[in-house]
Amino acid sequence: MNVDLSKADWFKSSKSGGSQECVEVAFLDRGMVGVRDSKNPTGAALVFAPADWDAFVVGARDGEFGR
Repeated sequence: MNVDLSKADWFKSSKSGGSQECVEVAFLDRGMVGVRDSKNPTGAALVFAPADWDAFVVGARDGEFGR
């Protein structure tokens, strides 16, 4: 599936502080979610379907991925 990211409104978490090593997220059409490396904003981005993004957020919140 092709997703147009040219008008995406990318943002960093308010908890990221001043670090340059962050990911940026954009909420896209049809509930899709884009994720990219803040150090390389013109590079590749991952795009998640709504259910996949929700599962990731729940897993991260619950510590599923460890530290």
